[in-house]
Amino acid sequence: MIRNPKYVYGPQSVLVPANINFGDYVLEKMWPFRQNVCMINGATDEQLTYNDIIQQAMNFAVSLTRMGVRKGDTIALFAENRQEYWGAVVGVACSGAVLTTINTGYVKDELIHVTNISKPKYFIISPSMYEAHAKTIRSQKFVKKIIIFGNEKKQNTLSFDDMALEKNGLIRNVKYEEFQSVEVQGQTDTLFIMYSSGTTGLPKGVMTTHLNVITACGLPASHDATKVSLTISPWYHVMGLVGTLTALVTGRTAVYIPKFSVDVYLRSIEKYQVVQLTVVPPVLVAVCKNKSKYDLSSVRMIYSGAAPLHKDTIQDVKATFPNVQGVYQGYGATELTLAVLRYQFNDPVNKLGSVGVVSPNTVLKVVDIETREPLGPNQRGELCAKGELLMKGYVNLGRGSDFDDEGFYKTGDIAYYDDDGYFFIVDRLKELIKYKGFQVPPAEIEAVLLHHEGIKEAAVIGIDNRAAGEVPLAFVVPQPGSTLSEKEVQDFVAERLSNPKHLRGGVRFVDQIPKSPAGKLLRKDLRKMLKTMKSKL
Repeated sequence: MIRNPKYVYGPQSVLVPANINFGDYVLEKMWPFRQNVCMINGATDEQLTYNDIIQQAMNFAVSLTRMGVRKGDTIALFAENRQEYWGAVVGVACSGAVLTTINTGYVKDELIHVTNISKPKYFIISPSMYEAHAKTIRSQKFVKKIIIFGNEKKQNTLSFDDMALEKNGLIRNVKYEEFQSVEVQGQTDTLFIMYSSGTTGLPKGVMTTHLNVITACGLPASHDATKVSLTISPWYHVMGLVGTLTALVTGRTAVYIPKFSVDVYLRSIEKYQVVQLTVVPPVLVAVCKNKSKYDLSSVRMIYSGAAPLHKDTIQDVKATFPNVQGVYQGYGATELTLAVLRYQFNDPVNKLGSVGVVSPNTVLKVVDIETREPLGPNQRGELCAKGELLMKGYVNLGRGSDFDDEGFYKTGDIAYYDDDGYFFIVDRLKELIKYKGFQVPPAEIEAVLLHHEGIKEAAVIGIDNRAAGEVPLAFVVPQPGSTLSEKEVQDFVAERLSNPKHLRGGVRFVDQIPKSPAGKLLRKDLRKMLKTMKSKL
């Protein structure tokens, strides 16, 4: 009944529609902007209006329902950033189905792992992903039908164009005033399943509700809706998926790039007079190192997420973008729908290194790592969060050990807040490695290494890397008589895991892996060993 004075409470300022249906919510928000350009492909200059997305979404939702899709069915979306993506996302939401977005960098075993979590009955897929993974997808007995983006016809598949575009002659355009999404219980029904490793281990399926996403979209804007923005975040990731949806409800025009290239990125800024950038730190590092002579004077605001920004990078950014007025950071997680710490658009305060203040409808606390007691201002401890942005739970796992007795999500990050309520992330308890904003679980790489017949034991840590944030490094105990090389171990992992999980930090051969009496890997001791090895070189 009484607020804890050591908790930090966000304002209760997000308005939520009575029916709490995200499909209806986002269509209603986009409708006033229907004549506006929504998306521009920076590589091809192809444009998409808000009306294009609205029409595709309604048509696709009706087609899915006629095909037999019912509320609660899971549909996978497996594609790179491309124009049809948002008609598919909103269409699935309107149909009452659950959408699971899949990392396009996954290799076979990773794809099997995540689909066994969500068990999608249907796949929406791009031609390139179909070419690479059709055999694996068809081997999954729970997959009933495959829908392919584009005009290309494949045997035993359906065409997205046939289900979403009237011009193909197979469907008629649905009228906005006659359309209504399938009824859902928005506070409890799952809208998205995304994948996160939580604080440790293999990817788990994060269930995000309609209410979670509506709450995120209702937060005060971090961008100026009247100015062009540029994003390269992959849309299967929470930063790209929910981040873009928060832009769609404001009518903003966004330039996107399907595949990152420094030259295309800088050329797009110049051509479209981009004012706002949404980035991850490695992109800023790459851009600041580039010596191309593009006009970047239009950029005023830069918003960074997914990993901490180094102070030197912030200084480099200010030298690269002559008119930049602010470099802002935020903080969130897949489990937290998007950002629970952030700066609002035109915030007059921008404290160097801070990730902003607590978002509305959110409660944060910083607790002592040992005692779990709440701490006050300027005291470092583990950051914990709860509120309307907090996920429903993990598929088949509930909330598990990632939550404390009060229902707060334990982020695994060490933080503090100052006397003004601005938060700073200073370290990480959890073992995840952050490579260019991607979560890399050491346990997953270790499990692969132990399948090598020449490896007796293995442990993986992240080491600092200016360009990428962190990169994985492996400590390996070879089997007696084995003649392993560093390259052989790196190649073994590269063949079995996706790009962010490759051993860019190298391999160190050791006699034993330090463990606690209970058998737990002592990663702190591994870091000490690494320093000793370096000093001997």
